[in-house]
Amino acid sequence: MILHANIIGKGRPFIILHGFLGMSDNWKTLGRQFSEKGFQMHLIDQRNHGRSFWNDTFNYDVLAEDLKHYCDTNGLKDIVLLGHSMGGKTAMLFATKHPELVSKLLIADISPRFYPIHHEAILEGLSALDFNTITSRGEADRTLSAYVPDIGTRQFLLKNLYWIEKGKLALRINLEVLKHEVAEIGEALPPQNLFHKDCLFLRGDRSEYIGVEDETIISNHFPKAEIITIANSGHWLHAENPKDFFEAVLKFVD
Repeated sequence: MILHANIIGKGRPFIILHGFLGMSDNWKTLGRQFSEKGFQMHLIDQRNHGRSFWNDTFNYDVLAEDLKHYCDTNGLKDIVLLGHSMGGKTAMLFATKHPELVSKLLIADISPRFYPIHHEAILEGLSALDFNTITSRGEADRTLSAYVPDIGTRQFLLKNLYWIEKGKLALRINLEVLKHEVAEIGEALPPQNLFHKDCLFLRGDRSEYIGVEDETIISNHFPKAEIITIANSGHWLHAENPKDFFEAVLKFVD
């Protein structure tokens, strides 16, 4: 099975991988901007997310192999690869396993290290959405607000809602599998995995995902890594400060 992707533009192949509970649509605006600079953008839905296939197996090994299968099927080589959060973990593993396919690697607000489970409230809130009784996005938002007070996070999560038929909402994510396999999201990059090409890590100045202690871990795996901080942004740095994020990425890939 091939991953679903939104392909925009023509030129040098540039793949973007979304984070946990996200989808390719989160990157459409930036994707269009990059396509105008001479890139063919591949905005990918990872398995159990967006419009891609569902499968009970969910870990970074299979996510990386899904991407390899996608590249082989589409004849993609010399790619620019950008991953955010969970997508960044997939991108790191893929680049260290298949360095011959990646020209430049960009990782948004995630480190190669292990992260403990921290999505419990979000998953509990999504599980509380009963679409036998919830018939509008507003009702879903009200239910979710009891678990996820931050409106920005709720808006991000509610992008997963769609009309499965007239009057009947559903979630695009495979919630049961993602709940069962949530521990996989924080898994560390294996210690022996290295990538010796150009690499850029971007972190939000209000985010705690990449701290000072992560800088050594990053350089151990990615000797040529550069780490930059995007001002006025947290973990969703590409959405919170898209202008600076776009400019930093473009400068690096050019």
